[in-house]
Amino acid sequence: MPEPLLSVKNLRVEYLTPSGPIRAVDDVSFDVAAGEVFGLAGESGCGKSTLALAALRLLPPPAVITGGEVWFEGEDILAMDDVALASFRWRKISLVFQSAMNALNPVLTVGAQICDVIEKHEGVSRSQALKRAAELLELMGIASSRLRSYPHQLSGGMRQRVVIAIALALKPPMMFMDEPTTALDVVVQQEIMQQIAALKRQLGFSILFITHDLSLMLEFSDRIGILYAGKLVELSRARQLFEAPRHPYTRGLMSSFPALRGPRRRLEGILGSPPDMSHPPAGCRFHPRCTEALPRCRAERPALLEVAPGAEVACHLYPEPARPA
Repeated sequence: MPEPLLSVKNLRVEYLTPSGPIRAVDDVSFDVAAGEVFGLAGESGCGKSTLALAALRLLPPPAVITGGEVWFEGEDILAMDDVALASFRWRKISLVFQSAMNALNPVLTVGAQICDVIEKHEGVSRSQALKRAAELLELMGIASSRLRSYPHQLSGGMRQRVVIAIALALKPPMMFMDEPTTALDVVVQQEIMQQIAALKRQLGFSILFITHDLSLMLEFSDRIGILYAGKLVELSRARQLFEAPRHPYTRGLMSSFPALRGPRRRLEGILGSPPDMSHPPAGCRFHPRCTEALPRCRAERPALLEVAPGAEVACHLYPEPARPA
């Protein structure tokens, strides 16, 4: 793998509660290369959004980052002061929030909201910013006349395109996309994902793509990390993950959505519910729901180990590779 653009190392995030800290992201590490789409998948509540917001230092209290590093182009984001961080966000990494209606200010036109980003970072006049905002809307397939529209006057798909236009305003080398197609119908979802793919080819940015929709992620991503209860349990190339998912949790996710081609098969979900993170299970956190759990899974936490070229898994079903003498 080439030198990573983004490197997350042993990141830990906790929520401070009256009954004690709850660790939502637990010692997670991964890299994203320039021009790569890295997918982060898992059930709701597994820590995906918390991880992304922590990496940009956007998590409000009571969340705190208790350990780890986040490096981007040789700079540790977690060590930046407020001035450096304000300049860094949106210029280097932008964020597409989960819900466009909540991300956009309802009492400002979409043109004003795009211009705010451009004026803040570029120091240009309002007329120059409006010209750039019109170009961004056209790039997203929206007529520039919509600059005067308010969010409630746009469809869900148009609002999502506006949020993406804001994220692209400064042409950052990387975008975090947190459930960018949530609440959209499948036709609009497909249109937006095709548009994002075309823009990526045109502009060359990297993407951290967050979703619980593994079928969408397999189609769009180069590599995928699977999160469960705040832990990274599998990391693999997208095609490898599709053809040979290794962790029982990943296989459960894969069997939860129907195939478009091939013989009909019974869909099988994952038994049980994600654990209470205030009292996570000992050993492997997935073992209470795992049909393949070994006795050691109840007491020993598996490490994330490489089991094949480009594939890592945290599971006792796969023995540790022999170390050279």
